[in-house]
Amino acid sequence: MKRGILVLAYGGPNKPEDIEPFYTDIRRGRPPSKELLDELTERYAMIGGSSPLLRITTDQANGIEQAFEGVYKTYIGMRHWEPWIPEALAAMHADGIEEAVAIVMAPHYSKMSIGKYYGIVDKYLEEHPAWKVNINRVESWHTHPKFIEACAKKIEVAFQQFSPEERNEVMMILSAHSLPVRIREWNDPYESQLQETSKLIAEKLNHKKWMWAFQSEGRTPEPWLGPDICKVMEDLHQKGENNIVSYPIGFICDHLEVIFDIDIEAGDIAKKNGMKLVRAASLNDDDTLIAAFKDIISGEFAKFESF
Repeated sequence: MKRGILVLAYGGPNKPEDIEPFYTDIRRGRPPSKELLDELTERYAMIGGSSPLLRITTDQANGIEQAFEGVYKTYIGMRHWEPWIPEALAAMHADGIEEAVAIVMAPHYSKMSIGKYYGIVDKYLEEHPAWKVNINRVESWHTHPKFIEACAKKIEVAFQQFSPEERNEVMMILSAHSLPVRIREWNDPYESQLQETSKLIAEKLNHKKWMWAFQSEGRTPEPWLGPDICKVMEDLHQKGENNIVSYPIGFICDHLEVIFDIDIEAGDIAKKNGMKLVRAASLNDDDTLIAAFKDIISGEFAKFESF
């Protein structure tokens, strides 16, 4: 039985020319206004003109493949840009993959996030009924001990930028991508999973002073989950809380939402108010994270053996 691993991620423009079609895809085929496009283009210019997401996801996929000593080939599929998820599935199909594990490079499940990735997978399988493949899908991995350990290690390094006397008084802000408030109408697990991850990280660090925030709110008229991290930063300053460690637990690698939202936007608020903001480094292809992926994927492959 030939097996493979499908590694899924959001996608991002690989060069400046990709920004407009990438943005159009996110908007379900509706081209952005010139104002919105100029704003996004400017933001990407601030981080080098393109997204590092594909490079980092490739490193992660290679790390997973190496962890399994090359026994299983990894295939990368992006939701909103190249290489597209259907392209990855077509490559798996051509390679004769009969059993596979699919995992999204995001720890927390929402119908509006992880659910969308697997909807694309389902559509491809429906359109190619001749391909007899079984795909086990990892829906969330937000409490895996090695994921929590990896996050805690990165945050601990950030804490070291404060004196031992300051450490316990530093406010730790944990954050993730905001989603529309309407996810609560269907009892979506997203918020509760974020809280579970946050509590486990705080316990692992034995750090009692922490709070929650959202970031990267979409440009739609409907209400989105909050509070936004920039408002949180302003409120903390008003309360005299000026030493901050930030960690976006909803993102496992560097890309626009991390570099712009935290380093630049929240960073500007910190500078304006004389605050010390330290963002803990992203996991990217961290060895402990790769070990977590190996455990998770091994567990999914083991399920095939039970049939």
